[in-house]
Amino acid sequence: MNRFKYLVYVLALASLAANAAPIGNYPSIHLSELPDPLRSVWKELKPEMNANSHCATAFDSHSDGEKMAFRCSIHIKMSAEGERRAMRYCEEKRAEKGIKMPCKLVEE
Repeated sequence: MNRFKYLVYVLALASLAANAAPIGNYPSIHLSELPDPLRSVWKELKPEMNANSHCATAFDSHSDGEKMAFRCSIHIKMSAEGERRAMRYCEEKRAEKGIKMPCKLVEE
């Protein structure tokens, strides 16, 4: 009987985890939608990233580097904190450069 209760408990937890909402409620953009220069930067940083690493970007131009912001949180232990930091770093750079597009988390 104890094994049955344990199995039900594990299945219930697995069901909750599968139906859980994403940690942050941030907008996102797929890697394939990034301008080539930003995608190149992402590819250079990818080997240093772990599962908790996140990058955020904003751009008003696909070719003018002055109208692009790309910031990452790479060496991080918690995914939610990585999201928050990447978005915060991006927002700071976006404001500095006067970019109108809001920052978005980059998804693979």
